[in-house]
Amino acid sequence: MTTPAFEATERAVRLPLRAGLEGLTPYGAPQLDVPVLLNVNENPYPPSDAVVADIADAVANAAHGLNRYPDRDFHELRAELAEYLRVESGVVVVPEQIWAANGSNEVMLHLLQAFGGTGRSVLSFAPTYSMYPEYARDTLTGWVAGRRAEDFTLDVDHARAQIAEHRPAVILLASPNNPTGTALPLSTIEAVCEAAATSGPPAPDGGTAASVVVVDEAYGEFRREGTASALTLLPRHPHLAVSRTMSKAFGMAGLRLGYLAAAPALVDVLRVVRLPYHLSAVTQAAALAALRHRAELMSQVASLRAERDDLVVWLRDHGLQVADSDANFVLFGLFDDRHAVWNGLLERGVLIREVGPDGWLRVSVGTPRETAAFKAALEEVLGW
Repeated sequence: MTTPAFEATERAVRLPLRAGLEGLTPYGAPQLDVPVLLNVNENPYPPSDAVVADIADAVANAAHGLNRYPDRDFHELRAELAEYLRVESGVVVVPEQIWAANGSNEVMLHLLQAFGGTGRSVLSFAPTYSMYPEYARDTLTGWVAGRRAEDFTLDVDHARAQIAEHRPAVILLASPNNPTGTALPLSTIEAVCEAAATSGPPAPDGGTAASVVVVDEAYGEFRREGTASALTLLPRHPHLAVSRTMSKAFGMAGLRLGYLAAAPALVDVLRVVRLPYHLSAVTQAAALAALRHRAELMSQVASLRAERDDLVVWLRDHGLQVADSDANFVLFGLFDDRHAVWNGLLERGVLIREVGPDGWLRVSVGTPRETAAFKAALEEVLGW
């Protein structure tokens, strides 16, 4: 008997694929079953039994009302996220300044749905997060990539020139940057915000709009002491949005909860483009439970920072180039054949990421045991 799937294949129906998507494959880092996974910048420490129990109870309670739609504006969650930012960064924001979605990826998509589109562009500076051009593609927004300096910092004069030339609707600044780990000084971010105040596309009334400046602080909690958050700039720049996530420092990558802080007027526009009830009752309940344990979940951040800094020193002591990192990963090189190094580590049970500029590799900061395994494997591969 012929299966329906086989019949469909035989008919060779041609799908009406949108122009620009031909031959593309889905985004994703390799997911391989090896003993040491250090390739996607996860927090290596799972939640405790107490946290798991609280999340389970919260989800069970939410399940009793799953016949009803969730709070589509998730007021309680926004209030708790605002309180978390006050404690973590010392910046007071009100719940109306908070927006959240299913991972910071969806937050970014909402931003480009609201402010990008046909005839508009989004500007960033490479090397940077590889999903940014995909957000642009998916929202039919033009992608423009300026450049970072050799040390992966951002030259303010170059940024100003790119903004003036392209007049982007959105400017994406990752700080700390992925895959380099580089954090931007507040003076650089402020200079970009000032240049962007009147640099956007023409407004409907014939005037000039601002460019929306988005600072992606997915790894912000790992920044070194003395590195301030762009959240401190919000009161002076109503066209600024600062994005965060619960995936990294919180160790909640499987929860899929990202959020941003911005002026209420900017947040209100995002409410227009979101899908109805986009945050499920289960997601909201789990996120609120995790936030109740934020002190415990964040307790490993300091040790991960220390592990990162020790790893940077170790790699440099062995003669490798290492980018300064304010994140929970380290970019190191340079290698004539980085794929051979990556593959040699994989053969020894250690998976890192082959990403970034040619010759560089990126390793996530793991537990002390995982870091020791990485070091031992790298010594074997490089013949140290």
